[in-house]
Amino acid sequence: MVGQRNIPASIGHYVLLSVLLAIMVFPLLWMFRVAVMPPGGSIAVSAFVNSSVTLHNLADLFADGNITRPLLNSLLVGLVVTCGNIFFCFMVAYSLARYPYLTNRVLFVTVIVVLMIPAHIIIIPLYDLCVKTGIYNTYWALILPWLVNPIGIFLVKQYIESIPISMEEAARIDGAGELRILIRIVMPLCKPALAVLAIQVFFTNWNSFLFPYILTLSDDLRTLPVALALYQGHQAIDWQHLMAGSTIAVIPILVLFLFMQRQIVSGITAGGIKQ
Repeated sequence: MVGQRNIPASIGHYVLLSVLLAIMVFPLLWMFRVAVMPPGGSIAVSAFVNSSVTLHNLADLFADGNITRPLLNSLLVGLVVTCGNIFFCFMVAYSLARYPYLTNRVLFVTVIVVLMIPAHIIIIPLYDLCVKTGIYNTYWALILPWLVNPIGIFLVKQYIESIPISMEEAARIDGAGELRILIRIVMPLCKPALAVLAIQVFFTNWNSFLFPYILTLSDDLRTLPVALALYQGHQAIDWQHLMAGSTIAVIPILVLFLFMQRQIVSGITAGGIKQ
């Protein structure tokens, strides 16, 4: 009887979740559909079914060279920044987690304070710093300021603290050095947290618009979000080609998320358990 009473509630939950899923998925499907509509045609709801399908929009973007260089720039910046965050955040987090000196505690407090500061507050100081150091309008302006992430330091530190220190002590007894312990023992155990960090950093840099737009001037340095924003005309918007470019920008993120969603969940949840 108790199970039968719960059936209507379960059906209601599934219906509600289905409606929410449809609301979230429809804009994505609409973008994919507009991307394969003939150029210059209507993008009204009726065209969703009646319009023909063509891949010319995607081919035009690569043929004109409007998307190739920004796509490579976003890929380069995203990969370099992600690798830098994995290395630097892991090193800093390990030091803060395993060596609780007074100076390290003060440094960790500064990390927490930085988390409270909105990133957009540093736009003007960062722009001025890039100009004075000569890295404005270079790849360094897109890479150097983002090589370490306070959120990444906090996440990896919490995860390292959940790892029993006895494993490291056993390795020291066997004669392993600190660097070997760090690379061969601690880092493999931190794979879930590092996977979450890598995905979060790559997503952030892949979708970043404001900072790449401000810190670069040359078309050769434009990233994909900036190139898509500048692709819009002043009098009219070519929705078919714009949505085709947006599709190119979204597909790598979707594929990466689908393959790494288990690591994301395990990395987020495991770091919250202390032993």
